[in-house]
Amino acid sequence: MPNNLFSMPLPRPLLAALLSLMPLLSPAQSPAPADPFRWLEDVTGEKPLAWAREHNAVTERELTATPEFAAIHPRLREILDSTARIPAISKHGEFFYNFWRDAAHPKGIWRRTTLAEYRKPEPAWDTVLDLDALAKTENLSWVWKGASWLRPSYDRVLIELSRGGGDAVVVREFDVPSRTFVADGFNLPEAKGSLTWRNRDSVYVRTDFGPGSMTTSGYARIVKEWKRGTPLASARIVFEGQTSDVSVSASVSDRYGFRREFINRGLTFFTSETYLRDGDKLTKLDVPADARVGTWREFVTVTLRKDWTVGGQTYAAGAFLVMPWTKFLAGDRTFDQLYTPGPRKSLAGISTFAHHLVVNEPDNVRSRLYLVTRTGDTWQRAALPAPEFGQLSLGGVDEESDDYFLSVTDFLTPTSLYYGSIGRPERELLKQLPAFFKTDGLEVTQHEAISTDGTRIPYFQVSRRGLALDGTAPTLLNAYGGFQISETPTYSAGRGAAWLERGGVFVLANIRGGGEFGPAWHQAALKANRQRAFDDFAAVARDLIKRRVTSPRHLGIIGGSNGGLLMGVMLTQFPELFGAIVCQVPLLDMRRYNQLLAGASWMGEYGNPDLPEDWAYISKYSPYQNVKPDAKYPRILFTSSTRDDRVHPGHARKMAALLESQKHDVLLYENIEGGHAGAADNQQQAFMNALSYAFLWKQLK
Repeated sequence: MPNNLFSMPLPRPLLAALLSLMPLLSPAQSPAPADPFRWLEDVTGEKPLAWAREHNAVTERELTATPEFAAIHPRLREILDSTARIPAISKHGEFFYNFWRDAAHPKGIWRRTTLAEYRKPEPAWDTVLDLDALAKTENLSWVWKGASWLRPSYDRVLIELSRGGGDAVVVREFDVPSRTFVADGFNLPEAKGSLTWRNRDSVYVRTDFGPGSMTTSGYARIVKEWKRGTPLASARIVFEGQTSDVSVSASVSDRYGFRREFINRGLTFFTSETYLRDGDKLTKLDVPADARVGTWREFVTVTLRKDWTVGGQTYAAGAFLVMPWTKFLAGDRTFDQLYTPGPRKSLAGISTFAHHLVVNEPDNVRSRLYLVTRTGDTWQRAALPAPEFGQLSLGGVDEESDDYFLSVTDFLTPTSLYYGSIGRPERELLKQLPAFFKTDGLEVTQHEAISTDGTRIPYFQVSRRGLALDGTAPTLLNAYGGFQISETPTYSAGRGAAWLERGGVFVLANIRGGGEFGPAWHQAALKANRQRAFDDFAAVARDLIKRRVTSPRHLGIIGGSNGGLLMGVMLTQFPELFGAIVCQVPLLDMRRYNQLLAGASWMGEYGNPDLPEDWAYISKYSPYQNVKPDAKYPRILFTSSTRDDRVHPGHARKMAALLESQKHDVLLYENIEGGHAGAADNQQQAFMNALSYAFLWKQLK
């Protein structure tokens, strides 16, 4: 569900998951009241689409006529199409590859260059695949979803393409030297599936193999091995999960000279079983179901979400553990603990290199990097020199070296990309974004609000230095609060140009449900405790009002996906705090969310509404079930996508229709393409973002 509004597992006993699929065997759930807007769940039905287009026309007519839209829209389009953006690159073989969209390439081009060229202000790029040309030839609106490389030759890739931006993809084998798709190669029809290289002549395949082959979440439950030159129907089953699982998948790790193959059975969004495959033998790895298992060189790695007592020792939730594979498979459970979390510290990620590991540790939501090196039988830890301020992201350049790319960003400093090597103190600045918006006089401050239960909730504020605390500043508050996803300071050129530069205040809240302070911060708002995330967000809003930064008349909020659910709850529970709401690709009907598209996969986060004990708490906050005709609600704009095959567009449609039927003031815009990101190209992204900002300025200034 979550993906970097631009990236693609939380616990319950398996018995409960099975019961969720057999409601007749569980305590009877009271039948839901008749839903007069259920017909809007027909995603591509003629009548629902006509309804959506009518609402689009109303929204477009009102908001595009505002002076704010006229000023913001071309500015956002210019930023998205700017050739001054930093091209994100990854090394495969001797070349560095990048996927790029701009005004001349709205669908995008996949291209490559050398490091020597990339260092230049205007590198020379070699186009490998032109998606605009492909879309024109095939008369399909292809959206790039990524490429998986055959190693170590790096001459073949498995390219994933989506029609209109949805999660369902076609996969095609592509020959890089000839720049052509392999006609008789590994080609997978459209489905929520994937191909994974085993070797040049065989792949793992998971897809829709026909009736009974998919889970109730809409993902593959069977992994097969498919050999070159044979029909897909002859692929041999390697593993079968259950219909009640979220999904099954296969992966191959062959970096740093060590090869291992894995099968993963996702029981819920946050729990899984991992199997090591050796020939036809599958060995289930003995680790907690909610732990993440990985591999680096000769070591197995385990990242914990809960405390684990094993081998006479207790390892804390959030810890990162390692052990040689030979010892682990022999039954030893005495791990080396390379990371231990703190009260306001957590593990953001581990970067792997040929001879080192790098720990990324946010300290009160501010990045710190630490180098971990194996010396003999011990591990040495040392601080890795990096900028003191800003959000840091570090990754290895390739598997043969200790070279790295380091990205540094914050709310007001244009993102910088550095190139360096562990062991060398000097670092080369490769690229830096230009200043897409004026930051003169702006400052970033960090504050805390006290939630209903006394928990301190940190939040960042970006505003004018010396802001007059008279309650009149147009303020935009944002958060996510789910799936252990962390919200961190980042440079957003669009937000800067459309909001900050025009005098708005931006606030980012680190509410519970996210991952800012590790697994416990997420689990504190899980399932029956979901209300805590909503109370946290309301507490930040009240603190902004109390501090006189703003007032309800001038306070707007925005959120998408799980953050869209947050927006819906703010509308129905705390309407008095806000002057405007932008609710993007949201979940809103929590009575039926698990029956719509990928919704069943998120029951580990929210619970199962088909179980009376779960619906008892879900029903208290589910926005669709808590709209009241006599309430006074702030004006709200819903945005969604017809092609979103993750969060059903019916959520936004039905909520808008219900509010309208009760005479509440609501707007809706449903992009016909776009997938869960809401837009399929820069033009659509600029248009939809401009609509949102125009709406906010109209309501809040």
